[in-house]
Amino acid sequence: MLDGFFRWFTRLFKKKKVISLGFYGSPNAGKSTLANRICEEWTGQPISKVSEIPHETRTVQKKEKVVVKVDGKELIMNILDMPGIATKVDYRDFVDYGMSVEESQQRAREATKGIIEAIKWLEHVDAALVVMDSTQDPYTQVNITILGNLEARNIPVIIVANKIDLKKSNLEKIKEAFPQHSIVAISALKGEGMQQLYKTIAGKVK
Repeated sequence: MLDGFFRWFTRLFKKKKVISLGFYGSPNAGKSTLANRICEEWTGQPISKVSEIPHETRTVQKKEKVVVKVDGKELIMNILDMPGIATKVDYRDFVDYGMSVEESQQRAREATKGIIEAIKWLEHVDAALVVMDSTQDPYTQVNITILGNLEARNIPVIIVANKIDLKKSNLEKIKEAFPQHSIVAISALKGEGMQQLYKTIAGKVK
């Protein structure tokens, strides 16, 4: 009788498990736009602020227990929008966007701290979306480093080829660069490909 109860309880716990889903990628790849799309669609509220200025997200943004319905089933996720990963942060890049030198230097310090924080959070991630701008060359040191860290920890990975609504989008380049990974093409801005993304996430974490 007691054994039967524990089996039932274990099955119930597994069904209700909350998945921590990390959003990784270069600055301005569209991580926050995608995180906002998911959170607004299922909770009615965004998670992050977005901007054309790189490193708008400089601390991990969290939205807990977002319930996504996929093929009649519920997927419960903690959304973790990570700061953009970069090999270097130069304050002068922010000055080019019209920010003062003092503001730019502060943003650079916060961005560098955010990169370190994002890497540390790998210890708390159950699965990861690596968001890539499909109009850019995907074979970069940043993307290689992110994927290498995720693979080393055996964290399930989905590459999200974002910005497919733009003319310069080239999905084939991403497929050629990282053929070992699941790749889903989307436009986070316009909502294209979202259902396929949800299905792929569900398949990775089941």
